[in-house]
Amino acid sequence: MTSTLYRNGVVHSPADPFAEALLVVDGTVAWLGAEDTAAGLAAGADVVVDLDGALVAPAFVDAHVHVLETALAMESLDLSAAAGVRSLAEALAAIRAAVDAAPASAGDSPLLGHSWDELDWPEGRPPTRQELDDAARGARVYLARVDVHSAVVSTSFARAAGAVGLPGWTDDGRVERDAHHAARAAARTVEPARRDALYRRGLAAAAAAGIASVHEHSAPGIDTRDGLARLLAMTADPAGGLVQVVGYRGELCRTADDARELAAAVPGLTGIGGDLSVDGALGSRTAALREPYADDSAADRGPLYLAADAIAAHLGAVAAAGLHAAFHVIGDRAMDEVLAGLRAAADAGGTSSVRAAGHRLEHAEMLDAAGIAALSGLGVRLSMQPAFDAAWGGPDGMYAARLGAARAARLNPFADLASAGIPIAFGSDAPVTPFGPWAGVRAAMAHHEPVQRISPRAAFRAHTRGGWRAAGLDHTGAGELRIGSPAHLAVWRAEHLAVQAADGRVSSAWSTDARSGTPLLPDLGPGAPEPVCVRTVRDGVVVHDTLG
Repeated sequence: MTSTLYRNGVVHSPADPFAEALLVVDGTVAWLGAEDTAAGLAAGADVVVDLDGALVAPAFVDAHVHVLETALAMESLDLSAAAGVRSLAEALAAIRAAVDAAPASAGDSPLLGHSWDELDWPEGRPPTRQELDDAARGARVYLARVDVHSAVVSTSFARAAGAVGLPGWTDDGRVERDAHHAARAAARTVEPARRDALYRRGLAAAAAAGIASVHEHSAPGIDTRDGLARLLAMTADPAGGLVQVVGYRGELCRTADDARELAAAVPGLTGIGGDLSVDGALGSRTAALREPYADDSAADRGPLYLAADAIAAHLGAVAAAGLHAAFHVIGDRAMDEVLAGLRAAADAGGTSSVRAAGHRLEHAEMLDAAGIAALSGLGVRLSMQPAFDAAWGGPDGMYAARLGAARAARLNPFADLASAGIPIAFGSDAPVTPFGPWAGVRAAMAHHEPVQRISPRAAFRAHTRGGWRAAGLDHTGAGELRIGSPAHLAVWRAEHLAVQAADGRVSSAWSTDARSGTPLLPDLGPGAPEPVCVRTVRDGVVVHDTLG
């Protein structure tokens, strides 16, 4: 039996809003309470950690990530405005410089780039295949758009990946749909030892952000079945010191045997789907819409990848195998198709069976009142990304450019969903947006449409307990710090003010409302500094530490 006592801080717990200390025994919260009581427990603890006023809170869950792609992006060419690339000309210059700087040991490895957004560039367009060929002097190049639903590729890369002539191929080197799937898979092909190292790097970045669990959304073109199985195996035991991985595999199943075969091939799989795409993305104009795109008549309403009958069959097959299904869905026409598939599955197997399965949808950005009501009745859970609104919302953002201001204003309706009681989990879709759970909480609080803003507490719960619920793991007690719950926690340094309650007790304004005893959070208002994670703990095991 091992024990760690965290004392002299502030514990975010609804079980004891005034708690200043917490004891973890064998990965479980065994006690929490006042500092004066902690003094008597210190002698019996194996390790005593002086928090020096720091906040201990439930660790975050990132409900939608791509670990391999995130790690690859960390060592690839960043073409975002944040990296200083503000024009097409600067992007081409960066490609030339990267090719020149490539070590001899890189051999024939392709140059990978990411996060470009033509809306950030005065030219208003991505590079062409011919421009990439010139800049890279014939080297293989794959550059993923910021949403990772389309890319531009050089001639040599396109040929090596077999993308030429596939649906979604264009002669200027832009690839989407099948052509992009082939290109994306080629860009993600790495040797097993390097893959393991990349997994560890991606998970370390999550842990440093105060995240103790990630939902990995694997699919053909993103990673292999074997890769997902390896990732789940290497993170299964908390003693390994890595963030927990909840595994989803985006492959379409037509029968229960299909689902069982996939579950057997990937031991520990939680759900089948996730990046099983009903449509694409708004930025790439591949989201399926009821009405045409506002800024490009050639894009029309965007492609639909799955029809209602296939969706219904997948739902039934996965449920029969004892798992839950998940779908990537963004556009309103795609959502209509998902709802039709859910209703068909309910007609075939009963509404209660659909509700009991706990199916989930990823992104779900374009939901109207009728869709929200339907999802509520069918017990569907949503995995959403508040950082999308922060990055692309508002009258001058990508959403408005693609859809027009009126349609864009209705995206990501967090408050409407919360009012309807639909369970929401928050995530980043890393590498689309980086690991940054406090930024996600802020974004949900500061939605571009004021009526869709939610409270700090609601946003925090969506990014903590909501992630466990979306994976069907809320029965474990994870996501809150209370006696008997798993010790998934993070320790934070944050600025705060001390306040005195009516009964004379002193507490921290950012962690506890002294009048009601309701746990609150660090100051997340405009200009407030980001809380700094100094330790992340999974099941009592430290997975990130600068606390010492």
